[in-house]
Amino acid sequence: MTRLLMIVALIALASAEGGAQKATKSLAASTTAAQPTAVASAPIPAKDTGNKVLIVREVYQYDGDGRRDPFISLLTTSDLRPLLNDLKLVAVAYDPRGQNSVAVLRDLTSKTQYKVRVGQTIGRMRVAAIQEKAVIFTIEEFGYSRQELLAIQPPDSSKMRLRQ
Repeated sequence: MTRLLMIVALIALASAEGGAQKATKSLAASTTAAQPTAVASAPIPAKDTGNKVLIVREVYQYDGDGRRDPFISLLTTSDLRPLLNDLKLVAVAYDPRGQNSVAVLRDLTSKTQYKVRVGQTIGRMRVAAIQEKAVIFTIEEFGYSRQELLAIQPPDSSKMRLRQ
């Protein structure tokens, strides 16, 4: 019984190595006790005859001459600043004909002052119109444009001094 199992194992090993001739030689060597056992040599790898896969990588080069770094977050750059929420309308010199109106804006975060006319751009906002007590901005984001109004805030009456 054990001899039969050994023969079956040798046949399976020989067929896995690729040849029926090796199996018969191993079988013949194991059945004859007078002959010394043969040592199995390492299998020689077969040559690769399949198609070779060629991997091509695209290489890009970014010339940053005068342009922003594309890997820096837009939220931290000054390209988007100031935001509309950061601005306060301080004064308006209004021209009824609409040609020479000037608005004075103050950035509350950086304390920067802007004097703007119709058509000027601050950050990503463009001044669309200047009214007597308001400025209308056109903001373009993600391919859409919208208009926002920034009005002069009335003074807070709780901060006014009492007359004496």
